[in-house]
Order: sequence, then C-alpha cells, then structure tokens
Amino acid sequence: QLQLVESGGGLVQAGGSLRLSCAASGRTFSTYAMGWFRQAPGKEREFVAAIRWSDGRSYYADSVKGRFTISRDNAKNTVYLQMSSLKPEDTAVYYCAVRKTTGLFTRSRDYDYWGQGTQVTVSS
Repeated sequence: QLQLVESGGGLVQAGGSLRLSCAASGRTFSTYAMGWFRQAPGKEREFVAAIRWSDGRSYYADSVKGRFTISRDNAKNTVYLQMSSLKPEDTAVYYCAVRKTTGLFTRSRDYDYWGQGTQVTVSS
C-alpha cells in the first residue's frame, strides 16, 4: 500500500512563496504519475499541476502557470510544489495524488492514492 504525506503548508502574505512536499512510502515511483490538486471552501477540487515521474515532464493549470513549479526527487520518493507570487485566491487545502501508470493526468478520478492535504492560506 502506498502512503502519501504532504507538508509545507501555512500562512503567507500575497506575493510570498511556499514549497509543498509530498513524501511517499511503501512503493516506488518509476512508472507513476503524480499530481497536485487543491480545494477551497465551498468549491470543487481542482487540478493544479502534474508530473510524469519517469522523465519529469510537467503540466499546469492556467491559473498557476508561470507561478508554480512541480518537481520530483527520485531518491527521496518526494514530489514538490514550489509556489511563488501567491494570491489570496490560491488559498485552499492542497492534496498530492499518485496514479499507478505513467502519463500526465488532470482529472482527480484518474488518481489512485491521495494524501491527507495541507492548508495554504494567502492573506491580502
């Protein structure tokens, strides 16, 4: 069984930066795909970024393109989300997710495992 643990969330002022981490245990990632999603109060969960573990190719939602960067560390079985130029509308619980096959996926239903989430709050 694969387990995901997110960390790095917190409170930051608009324009600031945060780096989220998602550490996996129990399985390896050689053929997996990973993604970050977020859910704000009263809203549906939305796609943020995805990465193909094998070659690091990434894909972003338009709302975060140019501000967020997804990356991975194979040795640590960890995926990161570097968030810069944060805006109040980025406030949400951020979740990482893993799919057991390679590729880039933007729908939450395409993922097999989920972390517990980490809160990001951006003040104006």
